[in-house]
Amino acid sequence: MEEKILSLYACGMSQRDISEQIKNLYDVEISPELVSKISEKIMPDVTAWQNRPLEAVYPFVLMDAIHYKVKENHQYITKAAYVVLGINLDGQKDILGIWIGENESSKFWLNVLNELKTRGIKDVFLFCVDGLTDFRQAIEAAFPNAQIQRCIIHQIRSSTRFVSYKHIKGLMVDLKKVYQAINEEEAMNNLILFKDKWGKTYPSCVKSWEENWDILSTFFAYPPEVRKIIYTTNIIEGLNRQFRQITKNKPSFTNDDSLRKMLYLASQKIVERWTQRCRNWDVVLSQLSIIFEDRIPA
Repeated sequence: MEEKILSLYACGMSQRDISEQIKNLYDVEISPELVSKISEKIMPDVTAWQNRPLEAVYPFVLMDAIHYKVKENHQYITKAAYVVLGINLDGQKDILGIWIGENESSKFWLNVLNELKTRGIKDVFLFCVDGLTDFRQAIEAAFPNAQIQRCIIHQIRSSTRFVSYKHIKGLMVDLKKVYQAINEEEAMNNLILFKDKWGKTYPSCVKSWEENWDILSTFFAYPPEVRKIIYTTNIIEGLNRQFRQITKNKPSFTNDDSLRKMLYLASQKIVERWTQRCRNWDVVLSQLSIIFEDRIPA
């Protein structure tokens, strides 16, 4: 019965709904408080999973955040669950950890990255992130040899959010010529043309691309098979969509551990289905073996 309760909990059911389901299935009365106590038994498993050893090298590490309402000091506040997903040298995806926090900062991210190093990671080739605050500074401190690719989709959304509806279609046609260019030289030339046309009307949009160009243009140095992995954070956003689907019936959580338990159980169900390697991994690995020849273990 405990296994059934944990299974229902992992599907995102509330404690009250689980109590009703157990009543219907087994004609046994259990309180929501008992459901909570049973779920507490997995906390050692959650801690062990979060601290488990990791592989030495991950070609790609993707990071994103998903937000929930969590009770703290008798009121509900918005907290972020920062999810770290790694792709190893075999092309297999894995959730490396989940950290709960209110505010992100370079100190916060440095703690996360140092924890990953303590758990065994020695090298990461590329970090793929959205617009997470101060992440770049932390990466440079913890993994100085790693490259950074900011998610192009996040960049488009953030840079065009104040563009007028009547201009957005034309602006996007010109912006696509930047991020869909064949190489960085062509992209830079198109960015100059984009600035000449739209710079006066939407200076903040142009400025955003110029100021972040060094971490927006990273993918131009790689072949199409690698670009598809690092171009956006779609892989981890897909993971977060699955988390949202599972937790949609839980509008809020009583504490951080309650959220951790739910995401841990959901993670186990999701990772079980990740049996396939990333698409075209043989081609990707052969490219990485040339680009990062001195950093791939023999």
